[in-house]
Amino acid sequence: MDEILYGAAYYDEYMPTDRIDTDVAMLQAANLNVVRIAESTWSTLEPQPGVFDFTHVDRALDAMEAAGIHVIVGTPTYAVPAWLVTSHPDVLAETSTGQGRYGARQIMNITHPAYRLHSERVIRALLEHTAHRPGVIGFQLDNETKYYDVASSDVQRTFVQHLRETFDDDLGAMNRAYGLDYWSNRVDAWEDFPDVRGTINGSLAAAFDRFRRSLVEEFLGWQAAIVREYARDDQFLTHNFDFDWGPGWSYGLQPSVDHFRAAASVDIAGVDIYHPTQSALTGKEIAFGGDMTRSIKGGANYLVLETQAQGQPAWLPYPGQLRLQAYSHLASGADSVMYWHWHSIHNSFETYWRGLLSHDLEANPTYDEAAVVGAELQRVGRSLVHLRKSNRVAIMVSNEALTALRWFSVETGFPSFVRPSIGYNDVLRWVYDALFELNVECDFVSADTEDLGRYAMVVVPALYSAPESTLQRLRAFVGDGGHLVSTFKSFVADEHVTVWNDRQPHSLTGVLGLTYNQFTVPVDVSLTLHGDLAAAPGAAALSPDDRSALRFMELLQPEGAEVLASYDHPAWGGQAAVTRHRSGAGTAIHLGTMTGPALVREVLALAVRDAGLWDWPQELAGTVAVRRGVNSAGAPLTYLLNYSGRPVQVTSPVTARSVLDDATVAEGTDLTVGAWDLTILEEVH
Repeated sequence: MDEILYGAAYYDEYMPTDRIDTDVAMLQAANLNVVRIAESTWSTLEPQPGVFDFTHVDRALDAMEAAGIHVIVGTPTYAVPAWLVTSHPDVLAETSTGQGRYGARQIMNITHPAYRLHSERVIRALLEHTAHRPGVIGFQLDNETKYYDVASSDVQRTFVQHLRETFDDDLGAMNRAYGLDYWSNRVDAWEDFPDVRGTINGSLAAAFDRFRRSLVEEFLGWQAAIVREYARDDQFLTHNFDFDWGPGWSYGLQPSVDHFRAAASVDIAGVDIYHPTQSALTGKEIAFGGDMTRSIKGGANYLVLETQAQGQPAWLPYPGQLRLQAYSHLASGADSVMYWHWHSIHNSFETYWRGLLSHDLEANPTYDEAAVVGAELQRVGRSLVHLRKSNRVAIMVSNEALTALRWFSVETGFPSFVRPSIGYNDVLRWVYDALFELNVECDFVSADTEDLGRYAMVVVPALYSAPESTLQRLRAFVGDGGHLVSTFKSFVADEHVTVWNDRQPHSLTGVLGLTYNQFTVPVDVSLTLHGDLAAAPGAAALSPDDRSALRFMELLQPEGAEVLASYDHPAWGGQAAVTRHRSGAGTAIHLGTMTGPALVREVLALAVRDAGLWDWPQELAGTVAVRRGVNSAGAPLTYLLNYSGRPVQVTSPVTARSVLDDATVAEGTDLTVGAWDLTILEEVH
């Protein structure tokens, strides 16, 4: 569609009174042009097996169509009705903690035959009833689908069959790959395969998690095939992927789904992004979620299907922030911004996850600000839709490495559920956030991506587990002139999470120009900078905390690499901590320890300069966030985003039209970007 979709989830089923006409009028007044319906109300839609009630679906469709508001229909399969569990109790997922109990959403075994049977029936009934409606523009498959820690006997039997296929029925090969001789875990008959939930073997556990991620891919593909039987050619299929929920919000790579593989089922990737606001609004979560979702479909535009309006009590946005957040999504390549949800619910679990309307269902400052955004998008949306990016930097991510570092955690080497530690996503966000703060936009690539040649620089955080083929591609990337940045806990183990038994980092010692065979946890270890890193523009202003070795440290032994930082400590003094090596036509920087945020920014800035990518957006870093792309008319578009409570001044880097106020801005003109505000520049040629 050639317009920005701006709207909210709408649940007529949840309303305390009949007010759909009032709601539609308020949606129109705010220039919201799309709603999502149906995806969480299976028990209302089908109150008894095979008995369907489309009252609320019809009411919403009739009202929205009459008002010219688009509708996305969600399949309601992520929350099962009580009657299904009464008839088939084992539909509930048996997990690592035992048999589930009814009540919450997303508690089912998505492979269970009875669940599939009844899911297919309700999907077909809903699609037959809605797909022909002119107001329906697309369908959302399920909701934030994961494998829900399912570990029931049927899933484990299928896993064993998967292992038999993986290892060509060779038990010896499996035992060797996973090291099952340890503690007599060896399996010498497939019939003796133990319950995986009790395993202490990280390789076997990682294989089980990888298998369970594939269940999500199969499930979404199964739903997509059913929906496509009914969908018109002008209707899309999407799914709202979400992320690892870190310190209370969308944070990192999702451990229970491989987004790159699962996205193959949909036409347009969708995403749910939640984040702090008020003084904690930085734009990083919005950018991270957007960059990830754009990347899983090869750079295509995506839909923000859920983000907060008022959200949790601590997230009530300051004046201006709702608007800034909306445009921040578009600046990453989103073609929609949709709030969860329209109105605040008056009971049950999410009573205080507030929508655009508060519990009084009247206009409020957040709703009023949404109306401002809606009016602006009606006016200028054609200049913003379908923003495309051609980033030269990528971050390589891996679900396998994430899982492995839960079993062999960074600081202790033992499972994180036994001894807490920082995890994979902490390292990922450490480097991503630094790039964001440098105004270096990036894509994400999976560890099995074959085409790295379109990037000038690839950052590889904590790639603990990866097959030899991935390492070969990284070697070739550097040899051909690429610039690699890797971190500690990378290139340690193969795809079966078996540690390589040669010199570390396995097969990349020549590229990195170093090796190591000892590592520890730093205590009162500071860093001494050398060479270009010591001479970096911000090096002199680094605080002692930024110059500290944090959480983990590899004792690097350079073999041709230049030392950029070394440890300062009575025992570890002089050992290399950060290195750079020129290999082939490229360079490789390795961070053997975690540092404070300012120092990792300086290291990445050095890599950006080495790659020839330093430009005016980097000069504006620390003043405004810069997000760029090309709009559907072929014009370069620049977003200048001010995530601070004070106005800032910048010099326009281009001659452009200021999209939001239609003013002409000459290159070199001084611009003021207000507190929690933005400027969008469309270049003039």
